[in-house]
Amino acid sequence: MGEGGVEVLADSVEEEGQVVAQDEVIIERVRAAAYGPSGPSSRRARPMFRLLALAAAATLAVLLFSPAAGATLRGRLSDALASSGVPWSKTGALVTNLSTGHVLYARGRSRRLRPASNEKLTVTLGVLDRLGPSARIPTRVIGLGGRDGNLWRGSMFLKGYGDPTLKVRDLRRLAARIRARGIRRLTGHVLGDESYFDARRTAPGWKPSFYKLECPPLTALIVARGKRGDRTSSNPAKLAARRFRTALRRAGVAVPKTVRLGVAPAHGRVLARTSSPKVATIVRRMNHRSDNFFAEMLLKRLGKVQRGRGTTDAGLTSVRRVLRQRGIPRRGIRLVDGSGLSLYDRLTARTIGRLLRNAYRDDSIRPAFFDSLPRAGVEGTLEDRMRREPARGYVRAKTGTTDNASALSGYVGRKYVFSVLQNGNPVPYTSSRASQDRFAQILAARAPLTGRTSRVTTR
Repeated sequence: MGEGGVEVLADSVEEEGQVVAQDEVIIERVRAAAYGPSGPSSRRARPMFRLLALAAAATLAVLLFSPAAGATLRGRLSDALASSGVPWSKTGALVTNLSTGHVLYARGRSRRLRPASNEKLTVTLGVLDRLGPSARIPTRVIGLGGRDGNLWRGSMFLKGYGDPTLKVRDLRRLAARIRARGIRRLTGHVLGDESYFDARRTAPGWKPSFYKLECPPLTALIVARGKRGDRTSSNPAKLAARRFRTALRRAGVAVPKTVRLGVAPAHGRVLARTSSPKVATIVRRMNHRSDNFFAEMLLKRLGKVQRGRGTTDAGLTSVRRVLRQRGIPRRGIRLVDGSGLSLYDRLTARTIGRLLRNAYRDDSIRPAFFDSLPRAGVEGTLEDRMRREPARGYVRAKTGTTDNASALSGYVGRKYVFSVLQNGNPVPYTSSRASQDRFAQILAARAPLTGRTSRVTTR
């Protein structure tokens, strides 16, 4: 029976939680963990959850030696999800064999649920497919005018193309390259050009508090995430232009004091340029830290490159096209932003499971996609979760956390693909994560032992 036939069979038995395979497993201690680069699960917020994690671990230790230790795989996975306190009506879960697509477990897998940061998986697939793992994002200095000895008679535009990784040291390199051209003085202005993207600073469906707190303003020209000391600028492009002016002065190029915003002319001359790390590196940082800003910026970049518009909607149009062309089910999903912060986002465990398997089976993107997901107990948003074997270093997964959604989806070695989505108002923070970790530990105990040790070693 092909993959599609297996899915039909699973649909017919999903409501009873029936599974295709059974086995005995060993449950190891799990830990609830923190999530994301900011907000309630930031690194600085993690210590407060560790005592709660120990309590959850004690509960699991009781389960480990209980009579239920001989239960079926189906029963154990269902028990793990039930322990979250999230009702079945707000839960979706799926486990498939990575090689064959064989469905081992399905419960509410077609249920439309908020994905939180599991939304970033769709962006990861979209940008790796369309932009490519080796693509880079440029930032350029474009001159309007001409040379007159060591003078540049005219203005210089710092033009952004949506690089979320741009730093002050990159501006210093640009300034050094201007001086290396023999330019010692600028007669016109330094201008910031953010026209590559639209002017919308957030995405649809965001709470007002998400602006700056969860994601800096979205603009094609932004340096150091728009930070100025402890604050985030409301005008990152102008701040970037000021910083470039300062860099020019320090490099020995005299420039006027005033900076402005403007649009570089098409006939302008490129005087200097710098580039971001490869897209593969950017998506790795995005998923390891669950970086909302990176996700939204990559989405707009995708829209501009593929659709000619640097907008969230254009980027999502490209993502939907990728899903369709790859045969990934889109029924019941709603993509509204790239980060998963939007209250309107909806995904299903079925869609995520198929996406993960599809990405893994594509040799052109598999290394970058697989490596972008943090290893349990080792790094990123999973550093403080599943710190004990068998899952430690063996499970790779994308976390997801908002007030009303919790998710964990990824790979158990190279054996299984899994997705768990849980919603609530609010969703129980600690118990939902503990249940997801237990779910993954059960699968890890059932997977082959080979290759686990090497995955535990940190980079």
